[in-house]
Amino acid sequence: MSFLSSYVGFLGAAYLWVKAAHVTFVIFWIAGLFIVPRYYIHHQATTPGSAEDRAWLQREDRARTIILTPAMIIVWVLGLMLGVHLGAFGQGWFSAKLALVVLLTGYQGWVGAYGRKLAKGHRAIEDKQLRLMNEVPGILTALIVVLVIVKPF
Repeated sequence: MSFLSSYVGFLGAAYLWVKAAHVTFVIFWIAGLFIVPRYYIHHQATTPGSAEDRAWLQREDRARTIILTPAMIIVWVLGLMLGVHLGAFGQGWFSAKLALVVLLTGYQGWVGAYGRKLAKGHRAIEDKQLRLMNEVPGILTALIVVLVIVKPF
C-alpha cells in the first residue's frame, strides 16, 4: 500500500464535501436495493405477458437504470477516494466494510439477474424467499454503519 500512502490527505478541504456526497449516494443506493426487490414481490403475482407485468418491468428497469446503477458507481468511486484520503486500506474495520460493500454489489447483481428472469416470465423464487432476500441490504447496511462509526478493529 505504499503507493496509496503517498495520496493520504489528497482531498484536502474537499474531504467533507466528498464524504457528504458519499453518504447521500449510499442512501440512494440502499433505497434502490430496498425498493426493487419489493417491486419483484408484487410483480411475481402478475400474469407473465400481461399489461400489469409489462408495467412492473418498466418500473423495475427505471429503478435499476436511474437509481441503482448510477448510485452504486458513485458510492464506489467516492468511497475509494475517501479510503485513500484516510489511509484506511489495511485497517481491519475498512477491510471488513469493503468486503460487505462487495457483498452488496453482488446482491445488486442478483437483483438484476432476477429481474431478467421475471422479464422472461420465470418466477423462480417463492414470495417468502423473496421477502427474506429483501432483508439483505438492511442487515449489511447496519453492519457497515457499525464498522464505520465504531471501528471495532
